[in-house]
Parts: sequence; C-alpha cells; structure tokens
Amino acid sequence: MKRIAIVEDEVYMREELAEMLRSADYEVHEITIFEDTAGQLLRLSPDLILLDINLPQASGFQICREIKQKSAIPVLVLTSRDQMRDELHALELGADEYLTKPCRKERLLARAANVLKRYEGRAHMLEGPDFLLDRQTYTLYIHNKSVVLPGNQGKLLEAFLLHGANPVKKEELLTALWGTTEYIDENALQVNLTRLKRTIQELEMRRKIIPVRGVGYQLIPEENNDET
Repeated sequence: MKRIAIVEDEVYMREELAEMLRSADYEVHEITIFEDTAGQLLRLSPDLILLDINLPQASGFQICREIKQKSAIPVLVLTSRDQMRDELHALELGADEYLTKPCRKERLLARAANVLKRYEGRAHMLEGPDFLLDRQTYTLYIHNKSVVLPGNQGKLLEAFLLHGANPVKKEELLTALWGTTEYIDENALQVNLTRLKRTIQELEMRRKIIPVRGVGYQLIPEENNDET
C-alpha cells in the first residue's frame, strides 16, 4: 500500500483529503505539527507528499526545496495560490505536480496516481538539481545520458547528496569510502576527491567541491564562488 503524507494546516481540508485518499486505498499520514516539517517528512519517507504552500513556520516552497535537496520523494503541491509565478517557482524547486484548490477529487487522485507511477522503482535514487544518482549501482543520469561511476566516486557523491547543502565531515567521507576512519592516509581521500572533481567537470554537472575549513568538504553550485 502506497503511503501519502499530507502537509496541510487547515484542519477541515486536511481531514477531507485524508478521508479521500484512504477511500482510494492509500495509507495516509497527516502532519499536524509544523516544526521541522521537512525533517519529519524525510524521517517518514512516504511514497508521495501532498504539500500546501501557505503554512506556519516554513513555507511549502522552503519544505519542497529541502526535501528535493535530500531525497527523491515526489511532491504534489496543492494550494489556493493560483498565480503562474508560484507554480513556476514550485516546479523550479523540484515539485512534480502543481494543483490549485478547489480541485475535483477525480483530478487529484489521477495526478497522485500518475506521480506515483512515474516514481516506481526510484526509492533508491538520490536527486540533484538536474541529475539522478542510483545508490545501488552508482549510475548517474544527467543530460539525457547515463554514466556508471567508479565505486569510490559514487560513494563520495552519495555522501554529498545525502547532506544536501551542508558540509560533510572528513570522517564521514572516510567512513563512506572505507567503512572506518582508522589507518587511512588522508592522501587517499584527496585522490578520490580529485577524481570525482574531474568527473563533475567532464559531465558538466554545474557543481563543485570546496574545502570547508575545520570541517570537511561541501558540494555547491558552480556559480557560487564563496569558499570557507
């Protein structure tokens, strides 16, 4: 049974959506506390997120951005905001569908089913801004082609993507590569980072790896020239 998380602060609307989805044989999880909403959703790891935009604490835009930075969970935005700029912004952040309220039951269920179908078999995928990484095979899908990364490069890229916009500690990178931080020459880490940097450039990923003083390394957009 597919699991759908509803992020909607208006109680009546949330309950109506939950009843509709349960009647369609989905398992439904309702977010009712809107602190660290993205964190709750990442821990829950549903098959689909039904997301409003106007929310207390963080907006739906912020939640969508954080979810898409750290996972491949599909997001269907359902909101009363019907401006084209809002729809385009949500899609730029990675939302998979955008529907405005009020929305017919049949349309919502059809769009939800369509998104779920598109994402079948992608639970093991990590999503970047314009690429996907298969965590099982370290196949990188980018620019309408696929490239199988060498194991150590795949492990490093996976570690960076799991941390989203945050730096990754050296110890975490060593553990990702070799399962331990003991008896590892840091030069070996540098060699593997250099190889991944070269691959990133060759594939035109528009990302770069920078050192973060006293911490480790960070994967950032290429146009960001600020180094710590």
